[in-house]
Amino acid sequence: MKAAVRTRYGPPEVVRFAEAEKPAPKDGEILVKVHATTVNRTDCALRAAKPFVWRLFTGLVRPKVRILGNEFAGEVEAVGGGVTSFTAGDRVFGYNESGFGAHAQYMSISQDGAIALIPEGLTYEEAAPSTEGSHYALTIIRTAKVRSGQDVLVYGATGAIGSAAVQLLKGLGASVTAVCDTRNVELVRGLGADRVIDYTAEDFTRHGREYDIVIDAVGKSSFGRCRRLLKPRGIYLASDLGTLSQNLVLALVTPLLRGRKVMFPIPKQNDPEIARHFKGLIESGGFTPVIDRRYPLDEIVEAYRYVETGQKTGNVVITVEH
Repeated sequence: MKAAVRTRYGPPEVVRFAEAEKPAPKDGEILVKVHATTVNRTDCALRAAKPFVWRLFTGLVRPKVRILGNEFAGEVEAVGGGVTSFTAGDRVFGYNESGFGAHAQYMSISQDGAIALIPEGLTYEEAAPSTEGSHYALTIIRTAKVRSGQDVLVYGATGAIGSAAVQLLKGLGASVTAVCDTRNVELVRGLGADRVIDYTAEDFTRHGREYDIVIDAVGKSSFGRCRRLLKPRGIYLASDLGTLSQNLVLALVTPLLRGRKVMFPIPKQNDPEIARHFKGLIESGGFTPVIDRRYPLDEIVEAYRYVETGQKTGNVVITVEH
């Protein structure tokens, strides 16, 4: 089979389009014929091993995982022994954060993983970006225990996490202020934001409004900078560890001070409930993943380069030909 393969850590150029061994489904696994996948921040971090702590889990010198890609949409090609949840021919989507492997024509995944049937009427390219950024957004929202009527600010509202967060928050009845650049103001309003701040025109931390919750969906701010935005019992959450892992440290310290605090969301890996949850939201119209660009699998290096500019809007989809 064809796949995007890498044998060392480094920049996008370490990935090459090459032949790889087609996986065979083990007991309890299904083999997916992949039609679409994505390149996201997780793929970029794992490919480059940045931060360095990644290597403690993925291989100190050389990567254990040769084929990246955690989001996918495709067709069940075959099933292993004992599989009862899916049958050959099913159209499925989901994510695989433990085994990866979606940047290829075929991948295997446990039937108990984060996988569900594709909603009727959705193409593979539309279904593929439905679970990775969105499940991080959902984890952040659930960690903060957002309630209807709360005031929430989302910084970085046009990324995969941020664009999902705006939609999910509105579904909960929160009042959402979204921060983005000029070209995406109307897009974010269309996602349901009640107010939009153009960060190229004003400092979003000095507009004079306070919030119950501030979400940094792109990891480009800090608790220190956003603290003035929080109400006395407000909560700050970010999508990454921050400089010197400060968000993890602050999540341990700030709750002891009984005032504004940091919480650090830890998503469950390969949670089947998540895939089913987003299937239901898509079917009800409560969530639609935002797609920026599409690249064929043999141009995945260009996709990595674009994602790493930090300027993508929503998701970057990779189409897989057979």
